[in-house]
Amino acid sequence: MKPNHRTAVLNRLKSARGHLDAVIRMVDDDQYCPDVMKQLAAVQGSLEGAGRVILRNHLETCVAAGMMAGRVDDVVDELMNVLRFDRVTGPGDGDGGRGTTEPTARGVDAERQNGCH
Repeated sequence: MKPNHRTAVLNRLKSARGHLDAVIRMVDDDQYCPDVMKQLAAVQGSLEGAGRVILRNHLETCVAAGMMAGRVDDVVDELMNVLRFDRVTGPGDGDGGRGTTEPTARGVDAERQNGCH
């Protein structure tokens, strides 16, 4: 992962951890439910932000390398599979009528050999 992206992801995850600890304390203390929900939304926002940075890093590195190497279908399939789990983009079949959202083993292995994980 690029150093600037690693820093951003770690900051967001640490922020989420801090918020989550606060939410746990609030539940333990039987705090007002809407207040707990607001703090929980902050945790979710931090996690979603971390996910976006990780996606950006992957697009800038592994996806770009895969596209330049001619593995377009494999790269797109892998992204579509991963994005099924994203709160903003998924769920959905998103296969463009091709009948699959799973990356081929060849594409995944090639990405890992290029240092993309």
